[in-house]
Amino acid sequence: MAHAQAAPFTHRPSAPIMVRKISDRDLSAVLREGWADFLRFRGDLILIGLLYPLVGIVAATITVGGSLIPLFFPIAAGIALLGPLVAIGFYELARRREAGLESGWRHFIDVRKRPSASGIGAIAAVMFALFGAWVFVAAALYLLLWGLPVPDSVADFVIRLFTTSEGWALIVVGNMVGVLFAILVLALSVASLPMLVDCDVDARTALSTSVHAFQANSGVMIRWGVIIALLLVLGSIPAFLGLAVVLPWLGYATWHLYTRLIDRHALPTYAA
Repeated sequence: MAHAQAAPFTHRPSAPIMVRKISDRDLSAVLREGWADFLRFRGDLILIGLLYPLVGIVAATITVGGSLIPLFFPIAAGIALLGPLVAIGFYELARRREAGLESGWRHFIDVRKRPSASGIGAIAAVMFALFGAWVFVAAALYLLLWGLPVPDSVADFVIRLFTTSEGWALIVVGNMVGVLFAILVLALSVASLPMLVDCDVDARTALSTSVHAFQANSGVMIRWGVIIALLLVLGSIPAFLGLAVVLPWLGYATWHLYTRLIDRHALPTYAA
């Protein structure tokens, strides 16, 4: 595999971090490996996966039940921006299994004991800020294109959305902006969070390496983002419940993608 040296960091690891060039074949492989991990781990871990759809259901209930009907889709879709944070526990389980260590539900949050926990917290803050920014931008787009009056019901909102020019403008522009947010989150998180679970590095190093890995494999990474989006949509259709399977699967697959993207030989990986 071809290698490219990551940009310099304030806190350097013992040797330069190298990123690899990957292909679509790697994407197929990591999906298979992620699915195999999902099937191997104990079934009660599905309950952990249910936490994510539960958040979505609560957000949807609050939105539809109040006066924020136009923000239902932005909030429901925007929760996907926080998906990489929920997947941290699955990265830990995959890491332990790879190292031949015991892997069970009680290890799901072991990363909180690591020196890198503060780095994970810093990236979590970035993810939440991006989620907030996305909701703010979505609300601003609605006000700009539709004005202040809020539809009286979900049915009224849907009818106006699909039968008026301003409705289609909101769909097109909103989705274009949403794609930009999704690409940004993917670039920042695809390698950074797995790296912080795997290694004793700082958040800046992890983020810089993740962005560099994305840039070195931009075409493949965009296709990976499309796969993620399609699986999240399919998992969301039955009241978000399918995400209880999709999220762990993508979490394990992302771990395997990270191991293919990053040359870990120079990284200070954890033994336990």
